[in-house]
Amino acid sequence: MTYNVTSCATTGARPRTARFGLLSHIADRAALLRQRRALKALDAAALEDIGITREEALKEAARPLWDAPESWHW
Repeated sequence: MTYNVTSCATTGARPRTARFGLLSHIADRAALLRQRRALKALDAAALEDIGITREEALKEAARPLWDAPESWHW
């Protein structure tokens, strides 16, 4: 079976570019929670590598789960 970038060769349908639905929303929030926990656990050298302070990391990690980054809003 062959697929190309702009359509599915078997159906001609375009692939989905955006994720929709409740399960996707839950998966996104779970990923956000994991990322914030990982950020909180970084050591001083890793924080310096990404250019943020311990205080900034802790502030980001403490944000509520429903407070997603602006880039996530459609």
